[in-house]
Amino acid sequence: MGKADQQENGTRAARRALTVLDQPTGNPPLAERPVMDPARAIGIAALFKILGNDTRLRLLHVIAREGEVRVSDIAAQLGMTQQAVSNQLQRLADQRIIAARRDGNSVFYRIVDSCVPALLDLGWCLHEATSSKQH
Repeated sequence: MGKADQQENGTRAARRALTVLDQPTGNPPLAERPVMDPARAIGIAALFKILGNDTRLRLLHVIAREGEVRVSDIAAQLGMTQQAVSNQLQRLADQRIIAARRDGNSVFYRIVDSCVPALLDLGWCLHEATSSKQH
């Protein structure tokens, strides 16, 4: 990839980040919030620890793409065992990031926190923007 292509990828990523950040969340903009207190910082760090796992990020991406998906379908898409997928999904469910719905023998998962797809998109955007600057 040439330097011009890398710059264009970085520009597209930056535009996408602004779009993600402009989406209404019902909360005041970050600059208008009070300085983060230690308890909130600990809570956010714990959340990032859960999200800071490559397998869980891949699971979330599949769910975000599909809307609602069965464990077996996630396992097939990612080349993982259903047990491994279920274990990671439980960690996300414990944080109320995703929720499960049973239909017969199938369990379907969906993202329940509307910030998560935007955060995934922003993470992807940041990775593209920083990757293009490193080459």
